[in-house]
Amino acid sequence: MARTASLSGFPEWLPQERLVELHVLDTLRKTFELHGFSSIETRAVETVGQLLRKGEIDKEVYGLSRLQDDEGEAAKSDKSDPNALALHFDLTVPFARYVVENAGYLAFPFRRYQIQKVWRGERPQEGRAREFTQADIDVVGDGELPFRYDVEIALVIAEALSALPIPDFRLRINNRKLAEGFYRGIGLTDTAGVLRSIDKLEKIGAAKVAELLKSELGATDEQAVLALELAGIRTEDTSFVERVRALGVKDDLLEEGLNELQQVIEAAVQRAPGKVIADLSIARGLDYYTGTVVETVLVGHEQLGSICSGGRYDALASKGNRKFPGVGLSIGVTRLVSRILSQELATASRSVPTAVLVALNSDDSWYAAQDIAAQLRGRGIATEVAAKAEKFGKQIKFADRRGIPFVWFTDDHGKHQVKDIRSGEQVDADPASWAPSEEDLHVRITTAS
Repeated sequence: MARTASLSGFPEWLPQERLVELHVLDTLRKTFELHGFSSIETRAVETVGQLLRKGEIDKEVYGLSRLQDDEGEAAKSDKSDPNALALHFDLTVPFARYVVENAGYLAFPFRRYQIQKVWRGERPQEGRAREFTQADIDVVGDGELPFRYDVEIALVIAEALSALPIPDFRLRINNRKLAEGFYRGIGLTDTAGVLRSIDKLEKIGAAKVAELLKSELGATDEQAVLALELAGIRTEDTSFVERVRALGVKDDLLEEGLNELQQVIEAAVQRAPGKVIADLSIARGLDYYTGTVVETVLVGHEQLGSICSGGRYDALASKGNRKFPGVGLSIGVTRLVSRILSQELATASRSVPTAVLVALNSDDSWYAAQDIAAQLRGRGIATEVAAKAEKFGKQIKFADRRGIPFVWFTDDHGKHQVKDIRSGEQVDADPASWAPSEEDLHVRITTAS
């Protein structure tokens, strides 16, 4: 990146960097729409009660209040008040609320994608910002949602990530039913607590996780060893099934989870070979996940953390007795773009969308130049008009500083010529028919070799 943001945790891109981000966003949007996902946008603000009803994330939430609250409004900024307002920390919880409120207007299963800013009060560091963009896809059902959507979501994300200018990646997939059934089968009843401990495995290591299991959850040495043996299983095919069964644990929920994870991995081997692995250490910290769980890492950039995560949630959204189960994944767009820029994995071919600058012979020629620009724009060629009739050399230098590849000249007799300021080549041109090469027509995003 060209500079450091003046306010830590709130990144701002320079124009050429922003073009890289737009390429990422456009690529994701096109892929999602090709698979039939509809775009929605939810409000930035939710009530504290809505945001905090699942999972322990209250320290990450930004509360919302006015600088000039009067006495009657002061309590609304109190974080203990469930009706207080706060900025959303992800897009899944607001989406669940959106589904409940609009259920009568939606056709189920409802397929949505959502690309928006989110806010978290975390300590800024590489890969973590306080304001960042996420790109989510979800499928939500009414009453039930076939497991096949868990498989489809993973394949769509694999396709979307494969189209981005990023290094190789791996979707690491587990199933909460598999894990919870296993823990229950070995006698650990606080399965949510075990999952939270296992979720810390990569941060603190196996020895400290074992101590947590024993000191906080009352696990025996044997139970801790078995839990860690399960978390140590990673395969690129369905061989994990036999490895789990070899541990000798019996439980119906375990078998259900094994079967579901097997379906995902089988499909991935066929449709996205080499992109997905079964990783039984993946737990996901939030409590609303009930089945498939996913985290994604860039190969060679694992220290960046997960760039895409999510899973199955059967009880996040409900309205009375009516349940809206869903499955979804979220891509950390800002985290990805930060790494793309800092490692120069991709760059924009120029810093502006403009392909042509129409030069001025005199200030009186400005209106005629606007007519030329309108003709070019009408054929999809991004065009600017010079503001002043300076010497042509200065107008060419202005185009060069802006990153504009072509300058258009019209003499007093109405003859048109266009100059490629990179090569110096200047040719006759007609504004009704001339066009730059396809490479120069639009900004191109080039990837590092």
